[in-house]
Amino acid sequence: MKKGLLATIITVMTTMLFLVGCGSDSSSGDKAGFKVGMVTDAGTIDDKSFNQGTWEGIKEATKELDLKNKYLKPSGTLEADYIKEITNLYDADFKFIVTPGFKFETAIFNAQTKFEDAKFVLIDGSPHNGDFNPVVGKNTVSIFFAEHEAGFLAGVATALELKDGEAGFIGGMEIPPVQKFNWGFQQGLAYANENLGTNVTIKADNVVYQGTFDDVAAGQQIAAQMFDRGVDVIFAAAGGVGVGAITEAKNRVQDGENVWMVGVDVDQYEEGVYADGKSVILTSAMKQIDKAAADMIKAENDGKFPGGETLIFDAKNDGVGLPDKNPNLSEDTTAKVDEVFELIKSGEVKVNAEQGDLIK
Repeated sequence: MKKGLLATIITVMTTMLFLVGCGSDSSSGDKAGFKVGMVTDAGTIDDKSFNQGTWEGIKEATKELDLKNKYLKPSGTLEADYIKEITNLYDADFKFIVTPGFKFETAIFNAQTKFEDAKFVLIDGSPHNGDFNPVVGKNTVSIFFAEHEAGFLAGVATALELKDGEAGFIGGMEIPPVQKFNWGFQQGLAYANENLGTNVTIKADNVVYQGTFDDVAAGQQIAAQMFDRGVDVIFAAAGGVGVGAITEAKNRVQDGENVWMVGVDVDQYEEGVYADGKSVILTSAMKQIDKAAADMIKAENDGKFPGGETLIFDAKNDGVGLPDKNPNLSEDTTAKVDEVFELIKSGEVKVNAEQGDLIK
């Protein structure tokens, strides 16, 4: 009986060890008693844009706090597709869920009520029931960015580096975050022209919204048309459409032309590399998406999750800006942009978040 009992104990222990080793989550910890999930928007987790920035922030925070993380990619971009994956995460006990982009607004509106014991972080959107009247539940945080300030800094940097020339803008969908990038960029060019001795202009014909975030071919075609019209640099806030524009710029540079791109959301320098580490990305108008995601996870860990609030990440809290390293910007340009950044922080320079008399 003793031998049989011992054999049984050994078998049970071996089985338990095997099961522990079979976990499929990215991290084995569960230190704070919650697990962090993400549902991606259209595109992939390595899109060098919104999905990737959000996921990198999640990975950073969960590694630091020893938490489990997981992301799910929906089969489509309808509310039902998002709800399905949110439910799958919830059922797997991932009850802290981060979603990137305005397309999640109605899905999170429903999920925050359906799963009251879960926490939700909606980046670049506010929950609503299709009527665009925001309802941020007590278990939800809505996060926005001052894209106009990031675009302004990119405009100043562009004008300072080129000194003279013609700029263009390619947007994805004509929605506030994209529009604010455009309007800020125009204001940045104008500020540099008026105060810093530059002469970089932008014409109405060279401000285009393609209408999607995933038509790569269209982005390349629009960029080709702009470059053919004499545009020297294009700021693309357009997801996959912007990737197409970057491809066109790389092709032209390899053929001997001198054209540039300005990246968006994250540092897109690597996306623009064409040879020997050289890139067509002059700089990038960044939103600290990774920081926003990481900060909310850490807040939950500390028992300070700001549920029910709408947060703005802007220049004052270092929520927007340019990359720390800009290989294609001179030291003089970088120094002057840093000075302008401080003026925005202090309120001495104000960037308008509305169109006013700006193009589109």
